[in-house]
Amino acid sequence: MAPVRALIVGAGSRGEVYSRFSLDNSENFQVVGVADPRLFRCQRLQQQYNIPQENVFTDWQEAAEREKFADCVVIATPDQQHKDPAVAFADRGYHILLEKPMAVTEEDCHEIVSACKRNNVILSVCHVLRYFPPVRKIKELIDSGVIGDVVHIQHMEPVGFWHFAHSYVRGNWRNTAGSSFSLLAKSCHDVDLIRYWLSGARCVKVSSFGSLTHFKPENKPAGAASRCLDCQVESTCPYSAKKIYMKRLQQGHTGWPVSVVCPQEPVDMENLTEALRTGPYGRCVYDCDNDVVSNQVVNFQFDGGQTASFNMVAFTQEICERQTRISGTKGELRCSGPGPVYVYDFLTQKSTEHRCETAPPNMMRGMHGGADFFLIDAFVKAVQSGDRSAVLTGPQDTLQSHLLVFAAEQARLQDRVITIHPDGSYS
Repeated sequence: MAPVRALIVGAGSRGEVYSRFSLDNSENFQVVGVADPRLFRCQRLQQQYNIPQENVFTDWQEAAEREKFADCVVIATPDQQHKDPAVAFADRGYHILLEKPMAVTEEDCHEIVSACKRNNVILSVCHVLRYFPPVRKIKELIDSGVIGDVVHIQHMEPVGFWHFAHSYVRGNWRNTAGSSFSLLAKSCHDVDLIRYWLSGARCVKVSSFGSLTHFKPENKPAGAASRCLDCQVESTCPYSAKKIYMKRLQQGHTGWPVSVVCPQEPVDMENLTEALRTGPYGRCVYDCDNDVVSNQVVNFQFDGGQTASFNMVAFTQEICERQTRISGTKGELRCSGPGPVYVYDFLTQKSTEHRCETAPPNMMRGMHGGADFFLIDAFVKAVQSGDRSAVLTGPQDTLQSHLLVFAAEQARLQDRVITIHPDGSYS
């Protein structure tokens, strides 16, 4: 089969990650274009993948106006900039790999799905956790009936103390007006997982509680400055930008999160110091314009009587190593991070260990535990073959997950239990 030709729209960290698939799979996937307002980001991908100059754009709209020159588009722009390029490229006949969340409003999500259906193009939203080997193993075990009928799912995302400070206090997702709310930005694929594991059951009610704690002006230590580089008490602060970024660079780490902080290359101490002195990532965590919640719980009631609870919390040692426990009528399943998955059988009163699949050696293997590799591999196979069943996160299923996220956030904001209707709408 001919390789799938891809245009990368948004050449930041996620756009770069998906591009790497071509480094090991050039016979199946080739990066032939890039669009990003930051020229140095475009040039980096251009050099790495030998992209022709005529296919390098600082405005994605110019690429969309061109005669179609690729088979698919990878959209990895900021959250609030998903809808317009998704609709435009769908109208041009491009298959779409879209970074999560799909969009930041219900209306925009509906519009994206409608555009893809109208133009009969594949839409795969990057709910990478569906492709995470432990998640697949859990789904396999549930479907096998080894724990009987599922009664309850308890799922937790520990964001990590410094990761939350980086992304949700100082970073791009710190402010609802500038990006989106925490549950959508960080945990929409966790809500999606609960639906995935309970496929066949429909959520009928949802409630939620949560708030922003600690990262507020009133918690700023006495004597603290507005920037970490100027702060006399920085050495006593676990959220110090010097600790999070400078220490990592001194240890030779130039990738994420350090690469995000530096607005230009090279990623060295001089540029990093200037970025921390003048940019958002050098600010005191108690002096930022953040408003997204730092801890949230969501409770779900399904039509078969099943229940589920999801917790997202910032203040953890682990970084995004999900903790899952599922109770069934015949046994209990538990998994932490990359696995293995353990099943306890009520009849034999014995626990069985189930190992998870690993991604083949590749340039993406370390990303989301191999899930990024499996996600884009499935998308490429779907585009090549036309078999959309390879995509685990298609338009309608993903839309329903997003609508449930919006409903959960309204439950939190309105402090009430919300009823979910069969079409995903709520009241």
